[in-house]
Amino acid sequence: MPNHGYEAGNDRCRGARAMVVRAISTTAGALRAWPAPGRWTYDDYARLPDDGFRYEVIEGELYMSPAPRTVHQRVSRRLLVQLDAYATDTGTGEAFAAPCDVRLGRGTVVQPDLFFVTTERRGIVGELCVDGAPDLVVEILSPGDTDHDRVRKHALYAQHGVREYWIVDPPARTIDVFVLEGMVFAEALRARPGATVRSAVLTGFAVAVDAVLPPGG
Repeated sequence: MPNHGYEAGNDRCRGARAMVVRAISTTAGALRAWPAPGRWTYDDYARLPDDGFRYEVIEGELYMSPAPRTVHQRVSRRLLVQLDAYATDTGTGEAFAAPCDVRLGRGTVVQPDLFFVTTERRGIVGELCVDGAPDLVVEILSPGDTDHDRVRKHALYAQHGVREYWIVDPPARTIDVFVLEGMVFAEALRARPGATVRSAVLTGFAVAVDAVLPPGG
């Protein structure tokens, strides 16, 4: 996801993002002007048009991506089914899938692909958004814009106390698992086809890579 500047992943995304910038600028004619880069807040984010794009604000910067591809949605569905079954069987929390806002301060609101909030921290789950860091966050990489999840969000989630972070790479058929140590994530454990990923935070939750990332998507 690029910022309101915008860091483009590929030519197709550049065109889509440029259209969004123009649309936002046009909308601003009817409303008050949109904030300058670095000045966005959750309230500004809440005013954005429902236009099929996915928006996030990170430390005051606006980011956008097109709707996810079909393989992304298949992987998300498989993981959500397993997370939801775990939540039901154990009664230890609740699983969520995008689009669902997670607010990490006044100038940051993200939409993780999947996340889990434990029962002990259910107070952060509100009617409009989740107001605080989930215990587990899962992001599924999209072609051409992997830095958003591997760099920008990796740092953000550690800073705000996400206890465990999974990065799922469908083309590579890998799942990288990062566990929080202090205020940084420890070096990733990379699970490949044939392996099983076991959560360090959700006791007893395990996922076979082949079940989530089968050959051919």
